[in-house]
Amino acid sequence: HHPQASSPPGARPPSLQPKPAAAPAAPAAPPPASTAPVAETGKTLVLKSVTSVKELADLMGLKPNVLIASLMKMNILASINERLDVKVAQQVAERHGFSVEREKKPEHTPVPIHKPERMEEEDKPADLKPRPPIVTVLGHVDHGKTSLLDRIRRTAVAKGEDGGITQHIGASTVSAGGQTITFLDTPGHAAFTAMRARGATMTDIAVIVVAADDGIMPQTKEAIQHAQAAQVPIVIAINKMDLPAANADQVKQQLAAMGLTPEDWGGETICCPVSAATGDGIDRLLEMILLVAEMRELKANPKRRARGIVIEAQLEQGMGPTANLLVLAGTLRLGDALLCGSCWGRVRALINDRGERVKSAGPAVPVKCLGLSGVPDAGAEFLVCQDDKYARERAEEHAQKLK
Repeated sequence: HHPQASSPPGARPPSLQPKPAAAPAAPAAPPPASTAPVAETGKTLVLKSVTSVKELADLMGLKPNVLIASLMKMNILASINERLDVKVAQQVAERHGFSVEREKKPEHTPVPIHKPERMEEEDKPADLKPRPPIVTVLGHVDHGKTSLLDRIRRTAVAKGEDGGITQHIGASTVSAGGQTITFLDTPGHAAFTAMRARGATMTDIAVIVVAADDGIMPQTKEAIQHAQAAQVPIVIAINKMDLPAANADQVKQQLAAMGLTPEDWGGETICCPVSAATGDGIDRLLEMILLVAEMRELKANPKRRARGIVIEAQLEQGMGPTANLLVLAGTLRLGDALLCGSCWGRVRALINDRGERVKSAGPAVPVKCLGLSGVPDAGAEFLVCQDDKYARERAEEHAQKLK
């Protein structure tokens, strides 16, 4: 091999000849192998953060099997579609006489996933259709958030909305007055903490539950402040009205002191006395929620590619990674290529809050989704991409950034 190794300048045009020869020479005499060819070929490769063996071979003008052989000499077994880390790609390229540069990324993109997607799709006013309101229930511990939600669900189910086992997917849809309301039943939830930290909000209306016998407690104040900071309209549900110690007026007084004057006292704040135990006042509460929603004229475009928020995600036996998603715009369908932070995948199945398999989910609809490559973070945004290759590349870039 040595005579050949010294003759690349003459034998350069058939670009394949000297390179395989240069590679074996590398271990024997590292300095000439790594410097001399660069001087001759002088070619600079621009590499992405993750490149496949085939892509790298094409860039270098080599046959993939030659490159695989070089990788074997470096004790790396790689198939033609194997994706190489940038460091490995750099080493192997240098052995073949190429200098390597990393592809420069624009620096001001904290989340690399949105730009290309959103640019394509500006919503036309004609495409915007009314969507259900997304309601979060907040309040102090033991003031009856969960029992209130259960009662709301039961009221809806009692009206003939039965359908299998309720799936706890962090959100549920309820029919009221011929319309749908989506309730997020996860007040102390990771998704909310993550979203509050980013200053984003996925809530249209906050229902603050206050126990009529206890009044406003520190956590109630905190919940009200969060809702005010996010500029979300507040509806107060004064719960436990069935108890003898219930005192709605005292609660209203405390609210007025916080600057939330109840409507019946000439203010703006809607207060609904309810009882999760007996079901009294639930219908009025739902009516009020729909009224506030109507005033906000909530709309979304169901025709675009879906995007939304991960409510929660976990590994489930027999299902793999599952993510409970809340679609905020567009329609999520089976077979869509999904990107969520450093996870990606094709939507294999969608399950609604009543445990039924569905083919699609529109704006403000919560679903459990199967088919992601991993478990995304609660509160992360998800997007539907044009194809899985794009989704996968973006996800790998994101993972690389996190590393």
